[in-house]
Amino acid sequence: MSLTAKPTAAPQDATQTENPLKALIRFGQSVWFDYIRRDLITSGQLARLIQDDGLRGMTSNPTIFEKAFAGSPDYTQPLAELAKRGDLDAKGIYEHLAIRDIQDAADALRGVYDQTRRRDGYVSLEVSPYLAHKTQETIDEARRLWKAVARENVMIKVPGTPEGIPAIRELIGGGININVTLLFAQDVYEKVAEAYIAGLEDFGGRGGDLSRIGSVASFFVSRIDALIDGKIADILKNPPAATDKDLLSSLQGKVAIANAKLTYQLYKKIFSGPRWQALAGRGAQTQRVLWASTGTKNPAYSDILYVEELIGPDTVNTVPPATFDAFRDHGKPRASLEEDLDAAHKTMLDLPRSGISMKAITDQLTEDGVKLFADAFDKLLAAVEKQAKLTTGASLKR
Repeated sequence: MSLTAKPTAAPQDATQTENPLKALIRFGQSVWFDYIRRDLITSGQLARLIQDDGLRGMTSNPTIFEKAFAGSPDYTQPLAELAKRGDLDAKGIYEHLAIRDIQDAADALRGVYDQTRRRDGYVSLEVSPYLAHKTQETIDEARRLWKAVARENVMIKVPGTPEGIPAIRELIGGGININVTLLFAQDVYEKVAEAYIAGLEDFGGRGGDLSRIGSVASFFVSRIDALIDGKIADILKNPPAATDKDLLSSLQGKVAIANAKLTYQLYKKIFSGPRWQALAGRGAQTQRVLWASTGTKNPAYSDILYVEELIGPDTVNTVPPATFDAFRDHGKPRASLEEDLDAAHKTMLDLPRSGISMKAITDQLTEDGVKLFADAFDKLLAAVEKQAKLTTGASLKR
């Protein structure tokens, strides 16, 4: 898998030679990169992705940083130097290294930020997943990270848990850019959008410049199909007598995209009308829906399914490297996000008829997502401690 932008042939027919990734911009969608690693920045690859592929932003999470730290020698020397100071624990060392990567990536994307008038060009850094159910601690850490990174084009990631939502309003109200992560349910998305709007009203009430606030709502996609498809497969192995097997089978690989399409309809409804127009008139930007978890997990499905079927205006898709390369290679962009909305509604109505609760699915995915990021953070901190001990011969401060 290559992370470098591939050269394009000399244009003959624009419809045949246009880079599919760059073509997304024509449909109003921004492509971001769901990946960060130091050598991506220092090698010039990031600059090429921006130039050649129209890359407009980046996202990170504990899993991405855990893989970066484990998979690249670029962190060995700076980690050892930080460990020798003797005043940092594993989390402190991680933050020093991660913040530098975020700052460098933000600097590389600053031109995009300026050219798009603060609409794109962002890099995201997540608060500790250990704080997912702690409102005030999330607020405090987000403020601390925002101050430490000190870049206008950074977003602090906060999970859309019940405890995270009031933190989102408070942080937006304080002028901090927020990427709301781990969203799966339409009703939770509505609460997040409300928190954003209320936060803007708070910020504006304090005299803040609304045009300086950027935010996205990261709605996870492929994980929904992975969980539902697994449940369907289990039911079909030993179906109860009254099971409608055809109905169950028809839902495989359909729910995530249907759920996303209807969420986008909510976005259009929420960011319209007098309340929103009052904020927009003062320069406020909508909180775009960002499609996350868009790598295909089921090999039976297209490797670009969750990019190709979710293309629409005022959206972002943060794409992992393999999917990014695949879409560049054989993506066929079209305005797909509002196609066949009747079928999307039918899919979401058929799901409970099949005996599967969407609420139970989304609740489980939210908790699983928090745990997955916490587990990755555990591994990351353990790797930092191990490397520090190898280089200094002593355990880190706790």
